[in-house]
Amino acid sequence: MNKKVLIVDDSGYTRKVINRALTKAGYEVIGEAETGEAAIDMAIEKNPDVITLDNILPDMLGLDILKVIREEGIDAVVIMISAVGQQSTISDVLELGASKYIVKPFTPSDVVKAVNEFAN
Repeated sequence: MNKKVLIVDDSGYTRKVINRALTKAGYEVIGEAETGEAAIDMAIEKNPDVITLDNILPDMLGLDILKVIREEGIDAVVIMISAVGQQSTISDVLELGASKYIVKPFTPSDVVKAVNEFAN
């Protein structure tokens, strides 16, 4: 069975790059969200195995989304992908249970490598 992935990013281009890379690598993209509220709803409804999560969304921070999905009991592998590269932010995200933090700009292979490492 393919691992199910939810992609969360407010940039359509970034979602498309991640979707193509992970689909090509054999993952099943079950949804894409461009806001935190949509991400939380989809995560609860679809119960993905993996969530790629931007840290800066129009309505909330990825850090806050991560807190909520963990409180909801969703134990998906979370790969944070963000332009915010401050060590304190990275530490906070990893402490909350994200498996990996990728700083933008990234390559499609960076994402596939991270998902392969933590989701299999």
